[in-house]
Amino acid sequence: MGTRSPTLRAPRAQPDAGDPAGSGVWEDGVVNDNPLELISVDPSVCHGQPCIKGTRVMVTVVLDALAAGFDSVEIVRHHPTLTADGVRAAAAYEARLAKQEVRPLTPTT
Repeated sequence: MGTRSPTLRAPRAQPDAGDPAGSGVWEDGVVNDNPLELISVDPSVCHGQPCIKGTRVMVTVVLDALAAGFDSVEIVRHHPTLTADGVRAAAAYEARLAKQEVRPLTPTT
């Protein structure tokens, strides 16, 4: 794995209560190593679609932007409530879904 570039970090316009700087470090000083903790599903936010915690940006919006060729800096610029960690969390969420076993509805021969 390569090293992280500090230029990928951007402050949140509206920070999470527990992570005011959007730094990945919570108030108690614990580093957030699990990017999936940045994903939330709340029926009262975006019709229950998975979102980046503390925002109303759906995971699918971030994934569509990545698929269109945007990098995390551009995505954060277009969605200032996000951080690069939020973009990585969306990718981690999708990677986890992609690893789930898919079973066909009808047997194949």
